[in-house]
Amino acid sequence: MKKNNIINDWLTENKDPEIEKLVSRNLAIANKVHKILKERNLSDSDFAKILGKRPSEVSKWLSGTHNLTQKSIIKMELALGVQLIYIEQVHKYVYLGKIEGSMKEEINKYTGKKYKKTMPAYAS
Repeated sequence: MKKNNIINDWLTENKDPEIEKLVSRNLAIANKVHKILKERNLSDSDFAKILGKRPSEVSKWLSGTHNLTQKSIIKMELALGVQLIYIEQVHKYVYLGKIEGSMKEEINKYTGKKYKKTMPAYAS
């Protein structure tokens, strides 16, 4: 793609690692969305209609050069029914009360669920 060459040339000249990582992620997201649209026989215009956006705006998003917001990424994820960015979910519990019984009993009171050994009891 000619546009990618322009981006690569600019990144080579400016050597900004933050911008380089941002552009790399945006291109990866755009490429993933293009692949999904192709698999589903959807055009960029079809995708814009699904999102309730103007085709020009979606075209910017999918160029890989637009600074995507989390909101726009989530909007695309919901519309496609996929997760575009994978982040490990870490669940931490902070207990702000007095423990009168066992930790297991207190967790069960707090969460309303049976304690599982795989779930961390608490995080400091």
